[in-house]
Amino acid sequence: MKKAVIIVLILISSWLSAQDKPDESKYGIKFGGFVKTDAFHDTRQTVSVREGHFLLYPDNRLKDANGKDINDAPNFNILSIQTRLRGVISGPDAFGAKTSGLIEADFFGNENSSFIDANGFRLRHGLVKLNWKKTELMAGQFWHPLFVPESYPEVISFNTGAPFQPFTRNPQVRLTVKAGPMKFIAAALSQRDFQTIGADGASTKYLRNSQLPNGHVQIQFQPDSTEHLFGVAADFKQIMPEVYSTGLINKNKYRVRTTLDSYTGMGFLKLKFKPFTFKVQIIYAQNGTDLTMIGGFAVRQYTDSITGAKSYTNLNTGSIWAELTGNGKKIRPAVFFGYSENMGSDVNFIIAYGRATNMDHVYRVAPRIVFISSKFNLALEEEYTYAHFGTLDGSKKGKVINCKGVENFRTMLSFIYNF
Repeated sequence: MKKAVIIVLILISSWLSAQDKPDESKYGIKFGGFVKTDAFHDTRQTVSVREGHFLLYPDNRLKDANGKDINDAPNFNILSIQTRLRGVISGPDAFGAKTSGLIEADFFGNENSSFIDANGFRLRHGLVKLNWKKTELMAGQFWHPLFVPESYPEVISFNTGAPFQPFTRNPQVRLTVKAGPMKFIAAALSQRDFQTIGADGASTKYLRNSQLPNGHVQIQFQPDSTEHLFGVAADFKQIMPEVYSTGLINKNKYRVRTTLDSYTGMGFLKLKFKPFTFKVQIIYAQNGTDLTMIGGFAVRQYTDSITGAKSYTNLNTGSIWAELTGNGKKIRPAVFFGYSENMGSDVNFIIAYGRATNMDHVYRVAPRIVFISSKFNLALEEEYTYAHFGTLDGSKKGKVINCKGVENFRTMLSFIYNF
């Protein structure tokens, strides 16, 4: 009898304990992604990364001893390093909110002046979310809010519209609040893979040493019963270009704390109809190298002839891109257009740091066609990019003078298998 009572008590206790625990069977991780192979040919040497896979623009003229252009040299490659693996994580509620997570990685690796890690496995996205009825809190590495996942260039090239479209993933804390058709976004961000370019090259230290995260606010509007989307955003970033200066005469080191504030504004729209989708985005960026855009910042002047302390100014960039895409289920033709211009600075300066500071403007036209069969896509894209290079003149507020153009045609054939 005593044993029977004990067994009953154990069973009751186990049942009560089970009621307190969530059903773990409905939680876990769901994997997806794609395998992608790109075969491409360029008519000219390009400014790019990962053995040419991430193309920005054609490289400037480089004359040899006979006056011939060294960079007028075609090339090709076949790569599968964009292949991607994604894990969507679900779990029990916490703090009265639905919880979820995302881990996404690919084999694109990393690259800097010291090494190239093509084929290396790297983190793209890694984040957690808490979702209440009208509020979402996200923490982790994800797209910068200037890159709108609901409205971005869906080109076949891995550049995803860069350098016209802001392209960067950042560690961040982001708050999103929904109010009817409106969505309000606020975020604080740091830098990781996409960094500001300064006197010591690309680094996260310029932002880190300022002690202020990159700040962002955005408003989106989606009319009821449509897939149209409109949005505007403002972005603030402060960098500290150096923590010490070198004396102009005695070459001693002196502690400095000079900073530079940069502002970026953005507006976008997406109009989706049954036969086609149209997207456009306009960006005005200051010191936008961490956004994979052209531009940067400059030394305005020396403020102390003894310590070598400096003041700084932004290089401003204007950019616009647009895309028209057919919405067919089996065949999707599309065309992308992008234009970006070096708008110089508000003042004269001595020396500039950044990306393509000697470029006046660059534009791209990229038609494509995608054939879809179940989970398999076969895509053909022709990407024409024209860049106008010259000499940066700091005495004319960063105007680029004596310009000559170069162009590149990239033909790309892609095989994509989604899973």
